[in-house]
Amino acid sequence: MTLFEQYIALLTIVRKEIRRYLRIWSQTLLPSAITMSLYYVIFGSLIGSRIGEMGGYSYMEFVVPGLIMMAIVTNSYANVASSFFGAKFNHSVEELLVSPVPSYVILWGYIIGGVTRGVLVAIIVTAVSLFFTKLSINNATIVVAVVVLTSVLFALFGFINGVFANTFDDISIVPTFVLTPLIYLGGVFYSLDLLPDFWAMVSRANPLVYVVNAFRYGMLGVSDVNITVAFTMIVVFVICAYLYSLYLLNSGKRLRS
Repeated sequence: MTLFEQYIALLTIVRKEIRRYLRIWSQTLLPSAITMSLYYVIFGSLIGSRIGEMGGYSYMEFVVPGLIMMAIVTNSYANVASSFFGAKFNHSVEELLVSPVPSYVILWGYIIGGVTRGVLVAIIVTAVSLFFTKLSINNATIVVAVVVLTSVLFALFGFINGVFANTFDDISIVPTFVLTPLIYLGGVFYSLDLLPDFWAMVSRANPLVYVVNAFRYGMLGVSDVNITVAFTMIVVFVICAYLYSLYLLNSGKRLRS
């Protein structure tokens, strides 16, 4: 295929993905706004008023970056996992695999679809947060970079889940038993400085720690981990997940019946 034909194929997949989640916006976009509003009220206003400051900021200001990243992570992941498994379930993915479209074009089509939903939800959640607290941006470049890299990373994780899932129930197992614990133990609601040394060290094996802290640094200028280390870890996770996803797509394992 020529580069122009690859571009058309990529654009087609991306448009299909965007139209899919916009068509059911009440299930894909609205729940995040409602859920985050509850988090802001409960953890920010009610509990936060009793906790006081954390990291030199009010508790509400401290948790908002983590809650925004939580929305990005869950939506980027869910979009690709459900969409790709649906394509595998109805065997339409086999038509893509036998077409002349390169594997990396197919993969990036799904990734960009997940990224657009993650970014759109981030905008919605950020707008909702303005009703509860004021937001400041310490470094806009870091904020944008972390949002994009995180969306790509968890879109890739969603793709991997979609490849290995055998039923629609398998799509919900990973978010429930893996993703949710990682989010809650990733420093969204607390600073790692509050943990004993051993558990703080264990927490550094959690990719969400680097994502949340890098984004919090971009917003507030505070982080529990070195920002260079955080970016390095995120990029390493993205590269590993991308290469593995591309391998799965090229091999065709669990994709062809």
